[in-house]
Amino acid sequence: MGRTAFSIQLCVADLGTTEAFYAGILDLPVQRAITPFGAPEHLLLKSEGGEVIFVEDQAVGQLHPILEARLDNFPRGVGMTLHVKVTGIEDIYQELLEEDLEILYPLELKPYGTLELWCFDPDGYLVVLEEEVRGR
Repeated sequence: MGRTAFSIQLCVADLGTTEAFYAGILDLPVQRAITPFGAPEHLLLKSEGGEVIFVEDQAVGQLHPILEARLDNFPRGVGMTLHVKVTGIEDIYQELLEEDLEILYPLELKPYGTLELWCFDPDGYLVVLEEEVRGR
């Protein structure tokens, strides 16, 4: 595997809930990382030279006490959007509705040939889901 070009770390309230959303509902390759002694437990989502690392708030606060107060002061995802290419977006949309997750813009066919929907993950990060469509 090639070298990771970039990584983004996101603080989350609960790894299990995050894993259920990204791996369960969105069917993305999220895995629990093997952590060395002293490192916080975390999830990895790797894709084409980049990765998203999910770490629980509590662990970040313990390792970096100066950040602890700031983690509670700011709403998550403000000014940041995760764009994710998926397959089976119609099924994902139904599952998001069934789980009563907040949807900002419902599933829509865009003029540039994608089905797209905007939702918030369980921690309030804005996620745009896109699936390329052919022959529609």
